[in-house]
Amino acid sequence: MSGTAAPPLVAQASSAAEAAARRAGVELAELHEIGELTEAAELFIDIWQTDRAEAPCTPALLRALAHSGNYVAGARLAGRMVGASVGFLHPAGEAFGLHSHITGVLDAAQVRGIGFALKQHQRAWALARGLDLVSWTFDPLVRRNAHLNLVKLGAEIVEYLPDFYGRMPDGINVGDESDRCLVCWPLASERAVAASRGPVPEPDLDALRRAGARVLLREGPGGRPLAGDPGPPGATLLAQVPGDIVAMRGADPELARRWRAALRATMGEALGRGLAATGITRSGWYVLEDRSAKESR
Repeated sequence: MSGTAAPPLVAQASSAAEAAARRAGVELAELHEIGELTEAAELFIDIWQTDRAEAPCTPALLRALAHSGNYVAGARLAGRMVGASVGFLHPAGEAFGLHSHITGVLDAAQVRGIGFALKQHQRAWALARGLDLVSWTFDPLVRRNAHLNLVKLGAEIVEYLPDFYGRMPDGINVGDESDRCLVCWPLASERAVAASRGPVPEPDLDALRRAGARVLLREGPGGRPLAGDPGPPGATLLAQVPGDIVAMRGADPELARRWRAALRATMGEALGRGLAATGITRSGWYVLEDRSAKESR
């Protein structure tokens, strides 16, 4: 463990997590007993619409992870488990971080801020144990998750991982390749601390365009993806994603596959060149910046 988190930061994270739970109206707690771990496993089956043979996590696996000191937590609304999150320790340079393997909230409870509350609980848990970095993967075509990760939490995307999990037969991902992006969340950063205290502004798309940002990918006629010109090295890039890729997979699988290929060829290539996605607008525009230039400012 890194042991770098100062006591005031641990207290701030704990306070922020408690406030987020109050706003969401949920009780958050670590899970240890097999009964509550079974509830979490069943919840993941419901959220990802899988059968038990393809369950994201089994009760036995969750029991082993919790017992060995990893992060397994649940969110209860009026006594019912409506969200859960699981993470495990992993090497992060010369120290350790937490890899958040899975976090899910029932669709009926999505608008309450429960996902945000779970991540703040996770942040407080990690900092209390001397871990100052959390990472996870997510589908970059899922706009609402991108907004949570980059704007509401203050994390950033640092790597594009084509077809990361291979074939996924669940009800959300079926029929598509499992491209993922790696998110890094430095828990002590100014962005993470500011985000934990409340809403932070999303990127100003008009201001970025006036400052010379180039359009890398956008939604064209008929909802089709249209690639743009990335321009000279060092330029800030903008890449748009559609409003609801999950609905698109059901209604027009071929169009969904075209978006997957287009995002991989544009945003994936840009991340491979060292850019990072540092924000996204509510209208679905990723902001990609040169990491070396960003760090030198």
